[in-house]
Amino acid sequence: MTERQIVLDTETTGLDPAQGHRVIEIGCIELVNRRLTSQHFHVYLQPDRAIDEEAQRVHGITSEFLAHQPRFADIADQFLNFIRNAELIIHNAAFDLNFLNHELRRCGRGHLTLEQICTVTDTLLMARQRHPGQRNSLDALCKRYTIDNAQRTLHGALLDAEILADVYLVMTRQQDSLFVQETASAAAERHGKARQTALSRNRPSLPVIRADVAEQAEHAHYLEMLDQSSGGLCVWQRLDAAESA
Repeated sequence: MTERQIVLDTETTGLDPAQGHRVIEIGCIELVNRRLTSQHFHVYLQPDRAIDEEAQRVHGITSEFLAHQPRFADIADQFLNFIRNAELIIHNAAFDLNFLNHELRRCGRGHLTLEQICTVTDTLLMARQRHPGQRNSLDALCKRYTIDNAQRTLHGALLDAEILADVYLVMTRQQDSLFVQETASAAAERHGKARQTALSRNRPSLPVIRADVAEQAEHAHYLEMLDQSSGGLCVWQRLDAAESA
C-alpha cells in the first residue's frame, strides 16, 4: 500500500490568528513510502496587513515582497488538493493547523479543517517523548541527529519543510529498515538453490578484512545516532558495549 506523507511548514505575520495575524508562506514536501519525491507545493501570500517586526526578523519576509503575491483564497483549492488524504508531518502542528484552519474559515470554508482531510503527526510532541527535558527545536534536532542545516540563516517554509523531512526520517527509522525484505517467492527460490549447492571442503579460507580506526569511529557514530532515533533500542550498541567491557 502506498504511503503518502506531506511535510509542511508555514510562515506568518505574527503568533496568533485570533489577533488578525495571517499566513504568508506555505511550504510542503512530498514523501511516498518514506522517500522524497520531486513533488512540492510552495507559495507566498499577500496577508492584507502589516508583519510584526519580531516575525520579520525570524523569516526575513517583507510586506513589499508580498504586495503582489496571491491571497490564500486564490490558492486554497490547489493547496487542499495537494495535501488531501495524506499524513501531514508538522513540527509544532497546533501552531500551523490553527493558522491554516483560520485561513479556511476566512475564505468561506469554515465547514472544513485540515484534520478532517488528513492525519497529522507532530514531530515536536514525538521529540519531547523521546528526549524529555531537552531542547527540541528544529535546529536542536538537526544538531542532535547530525543533519546539515547550514543554509538555514533565516526561517523559510519550504527550506524548513525540507529539513524537517530529514529529521523525521531519522527520528522514525527502525533497525529493521536497514535490511532488504525478500518477497516470499524470492526467499523460496533462494532456499531451493541452497539445497542444490554443495560447498567444496577443499576451498581456501575466506579473507577477513577488518575495519580501520576511521571506519570503527564512523560505525560507532552511526550506532549512537541510531540509538537516539530509536529511543534507546539499538541492540548493536549494547552488544558492542558488552563486548568491550
